Amino acid sequence: MAETQDILEWTLIAECPIPQDVTPLLVPGEVPVAAYKTLRDSAIFTNKRLIVRDAQGITGRKVEIYSLPYSSINMWSTENAGRLLDTSAEVEMWTRAGQIKVKLQRGVDIRKFDMLIANALLRD
Repeated sequence: MAETQDILEWTLIAECPIPQDVTPLLVPGEVPVAAYKTLRDSAIFTNKRLIVRDAQGITGRKVEIYSLPYSSINMWSTENAGRLLDTSAEVEMWTRAGQIKVKLQRGVDIRKFDMLIANALLRD
């Protein structure tokens, strides 16, 4: 089995509209909350999990779907330099499968991202 941290590292560029083609991936009662552009595709937060669509190959026809149920996240951290010229931030999540790193570019609000995770994990 490959190291999870080698496999699960994504870069989110900017918030974007929720893709309409995510609907067939949702279970009954699951609702998309927010979406972010990745280098080649998108990451979608729902009320139940994080879905990352990863286009592969030269043509991008092959698509791998990662699904991270919030119930598998044990801890997370967010980090940025807190300066005006800071161009990126990082989120790390420790899960049952291992550590996941998400890099956030300047177009992504780190505090909003942090609240998405907090709301998903800490709701009653």
